[in-house]
Amino acid sequence: MENQKVQIFDTTLRDGEQVPGCKLNKEQKLIIAQHLDELGVDVIEAGFPVSSPGDFESVQSIAKIVKNATVCALTRAVKNDIEIAAKALKYAKNPRIHTGIGTSDSHMKYKFNASKEEIIERAVNAVTYAKTFVDDVEFYAEDAGRTDNDFLAEVCSEVIKAGATVLNIPDTTGYCLPEEYGAKMKYLSENVVGIEKAILSCHCHNDLGLATANSIAGVINGARQVECTINGIGERAGNTSLEEVVMILRQHPTLGLDTHINSRLLNEISHLVSDSMGMIVQPNKAIVGANAFAHSSGIHQDGVIKNRETYEIINPADVGVNESSIILTARSGRAALAYRAKKIGYELTKLQLDVVYREFLKVADRKKEVIDDDVHFIIETSKIGILA
Repeated sequence: MENQKVQIFDTTLRDGEQVPGCKLNKEQKLIIAQHLDELGVDVIEAGFPVSSPGDFESVQSIAKIVKNATVCALTRAVKNDIEIAAKALKYAKNPRIHTGIGTSDSHMKYKFNASKEEIIERAVNAVTYAKTFVDDVEFYAEDAGRTDNDFLAEVCSEVIKAGATVLNIPDTTGYCLPEEYGAKMKYLSENVVGIEKAILSCHCHNDLGLATANSIAGVINGARQVECTINGIGERAGNTSLEEVVMILRQHPTLGLDTHINSRLLNEISHLVSDSMGMIVQPNKAIVGANAFAHSSGIHQDGVIKNRETYEIINPADVGVNESSIILTARSGRAALAYRAKKIGYELTKLQLDVVYREFLKVADRKKEVIDDDVHFIIETSKIGILA
């Protein structure tokens, strides 16, 4: 049986670009949007058109060039926001308006000073108005992670009646535990009236390092869209990482879920977004970090050389990385040194390797990493009678 599809809603160009210092110009946004389309994302959230003329122009330009993905624009539950978004999306092949309002007690009291009834009315009015411009309307219940489930289900039921096609359930503050967030999705799946007419969507933040775990818990419990960003970039500690969600679902086929993303393009687009935004990817970042497929421990290196799957659950080629990296350090063993020596043209006998290894350790104790030039020098000065 074919896996059920989980849609990927990429918000790199909206939520990701809100990070201080990561502002993109229109040309950079267009290039990233084209790559996202090629990657196979289902939805590209292109921006927040009412926020500035530049953002409006970017959303409009992206809408013109994207060939396959739905192009989405964010709004508040405000008529002018929705009108501006509709204008920006005029040329989109598949347009979506993403509108919503806060639903937690905190947001209702301090942000809107409104009652539950008033919040529902504003939510319904926003969806109804957006529906006059586009067929595809996504509703976000901001701070849903801290919203009472009964009230959240009531809001969702009412906006579905108004025409919402997607229900975004954000863990806006990154507060939820995976069990809580998964249970919230399960509750909504079972208690929202008309839920069969809409898609539940995860939008998780990483304040406690749980964004990806929460999103996976969400899809296991009924959500069929994940809102995420390349490299997990986003407000504060970031958003759910697109590459992590894609590869988790792919590496766990028993879940019966997949994203249909072309994962071989992940490494390339990770570098593109990092370079464009000036936001360095931490070396130990899952999937796309520089060390994701690098091995420096002798025990690990020996295992990987014998069989990659000993210490790697993902084939590097599957995410666009050429091969695993064997990094020579003072922790490396003879197997790693022989492997690297062979890579640069030396076939060492056991006796030769013993001599070279002793010299190698002297160099490795002085340096963080022993590079190919060092290996050349060590072998050629070890007086073992070998030429490359």
